[in-house]
Amino acid sequence: MLLVNLGSPEAPSPRAIRRYLREFLSDSRVIEIPRLLWLAILYLLVLPFRPGRIAKGYQAIWTDRGSPLAVYTADLASALQIRMAQRIPGPVTVDWAMRYGSPSIHTKLSQLKAAGAERLLIVPLYPQYSGTTTASVFDAVTATLRGWRWIPELRFVTAYHDHGAYIDALCESVRNHPSSNSPEARHLVMSFHGIPQRYIEQGDPYFCHCHKTARLLADALDLKPGEYSVSFQSQFGKAQWVGPSTSDTLTRLAEAGTKELRVVCPGFAADCIETLEEIQIENRDIFRDAGGETLHYVPALNATQGHVQAMESLVIQHASGWPEALGDSAQRDRRNAPHRVRSLEDGA
Repeated sequence: MLLVNLGSPEAPSPRAIRRYLREFLSDSRVIEIPRLLWLAILYLLVLPFRPGRIAKGYQAIWTDRGSPLAVYTADLASALQIRMAQRIPGPVTVDWAMRYGSPSIHTKLSQLKAAGAERLLIVPLYPQYSGTTTASVFDAVTATLRGWRWIPELRFVTAYHDHGAYIDALCESVRNHPSSNSPEARHLVMSFHGIPQRYIEQGDPYFCHCHKTARLLADALDLKPGEYSVSFQSQFGKAQWVGPSTSDTLTRLAEAGTKELRVVCPGFAADCIETLEEIQIENRDIFRDAGGETLHYVPALNATQGHVQAMESLVIQHASGWPEALGDSAQRDRRNAPHRVRSLEDGA
């Protein structure tokens, strides 16, 4: 089983960030404008200047163990390994990779192959499907498998935006946050990562997935329509992006008299620069500058017990029917032992 997240630089330095951005922004799934035009923009305007600005944000959130995104993803995989060993007779191995940066999908798949994996379940940690994220993981996985002589059985989770255990975990995280005890922080902003509007018009279901997640979470929290907002953050470039933007939403609420509110980012499985710096620092200041007072950020699910349980439920669903999940792999091995001996004798 391979959990896959977006990725992050190896260090909070301009050089490391430039290397990461070069890989990330060179992906044609992420940037869908004419290739030569974009490469000119990337190498002449983006890579020379943007890494220095972004470095300050990474430096503000970096931990002793490294990037928060990598730390939480690794912890989630470790916790899920323990749960799977308890729930699935196995054998089962849970590992993690990054779409961009290290550890790479190619490296981790190669390690699983060397360990003798016969079945692979790929779980992109993007609850809402988008061609810019989930499909890019599929591209990277199949690019590696194209070089393999023997392809293992492969299953791929494309989305879990409306999975019951995922919604339950989100609901629990909001309810258990200290801000839930504040009567003034009734309004909840659900902020998702934005993508260009053109991608939606071309058939990407991401916008619909985000709104379905928001509706299900609002229902689970018993929120009325006026008690929550859906917004989109992290806009980049001059193209029209899906909206409303999170910064505009926070400004509007503050100017309307909201002094205290909560923000949750359901599309981020683990905290990263977009949540810890963009929401918790940058957008908090935007809210205050517009007249608000307190912005409570509800952390991503990270490696919490609720998230592990949600992933466990998702994995059991998608591994259904495999011998390891059915509990008959040991019996199968005993049954096949004589055949293995004969195969070796025949030159296998």
